[in-house]
Amino acid sequence: MKSIPYGKQFIDKNDKLSVLKSLSNELITTGPLVKKFESKISKYLKSKKSFVCSSGTAAIHLAMMSLNLKKNDVVLMPSIKFIASYNIAKIMGLRVYLVDVDKYTGQLTPKKVIECIKKNNLKKIDVLVVMHHGGYPQFSKQFYDLKKKYNFFIIEDACHALGSEYRYKNKFYKIGSCKHSDICTFSLHPVKTITTGEGGIITTNNEKILKRISLLRSHGIIRDKSQYWKYNVLENGLNYRLSDLNCALGISQINKISFFLSERKKIYKKYVNELKNFNPNLYIPEYCENIRSSYHLFLIHIKFDKLKKNKNSFLRYLNKNNIIAQYHYIPIYKFKVYNKKKPKLNDTEIYFKNTISLPIYVNLMKKDQNKIIRIIKNYFK
Repeated sequence: MKSIPYGKQFIDKNDKLSVLKSLSNELITTGPLVKKFESKISKYLKSKKSFVCSSGTAAIHLAMMSLNLKKNDVVLMPSIKFIASYNIAKIMGLRVYLVDVDKYTGQLTPKKVIECIKKNNLKKIDVLVVMHHGGYPQFSKQFYDLKKKYNFFIIEDACHALGSEYRYKNKFYKIGSCKHSDICTFSLHPVKTITTGEGGIITTNNEKILKRISLLRSHGIIRDKSQYWKYNVLENGLNYRLSDLNCALGISQINKISFFLSERKKIYKKYVNELKNFNPNLYIPEYCENIRSSYHLFLIHIKFDKLKKNKNSFLRYLNKNNIIAQYHYIPIYKFKVYNKKKPKLNDTEIYFKNTISLPIYVNLMKKDQNKIIRIIKNYFK
């Protein structure tokens, strides 16, 4: 029997035709479709400038490089997140402090950031990396207030949050508009809101950052416009470009983003309606009303101790029934690559011990979702 994955791309006939058509273009990289895709992203997010690049990790690397960070500069980031930004920070020689998260949502909170600063007696912070875990953006304005107080940059790791919005002064702002951040990065991996196969997006409204990212994305090269064969290398950059083939798919995908978000919301609501009051030992995280989510993840928090069971046994049980659930995520400090003394982050431990993400993607069939819900309810019997 075929397994139900936790996430999956949605590719239709128009997507395929768009990519096929792009193969006939004169330029299949550094061509017009890159600019067209970037323009569509900027228009959708209402950002001053958007850049596409080869992956979400490349986007984070370019974001950090663009800020002129130096060895031993201080970066704060949540303990629950994908390893990419931690790896980049360590490769760059930065000092990383992991911040505890909310025990139900896995989200960074302003209170936890302040606790981390005081606990580690930090006098200077250079960057705060925030993550809208699962696609639920909370505390954007509060983090921005901390930025002004402590004078650091904010990078939004919005890999889960393309299409998410938050309310500020009775107006909704899209994540990526950079209203309350310096830089925002997205992933275009197949399980994300839209996909280009692999790919990433960076948005910013800062002119200096704009110029540096543009330069760093393509080897640090600047060309003589009047004599195309002449060029200079101003900085040590990298090849983080995204091809026109990828962008052709991205253009077709972003035209369907409202449909994607709507379908994910329906799946989310069905899970909530079926599971919210089902059992006192199963809790669905709640978020503030001033957001509109991309519904990238659907998280459930199970009090395994009360059931005298554990998360791994539950995952094996789902697996046996051909349902692929996920951790999202293992805390960064539990990996071998984290070679410092393990921080004591109590709520991170509670989150990790008890939280699972269930399958959610655009073409999740109703019968498959019904099966997931039925199998979970049977577990509690």
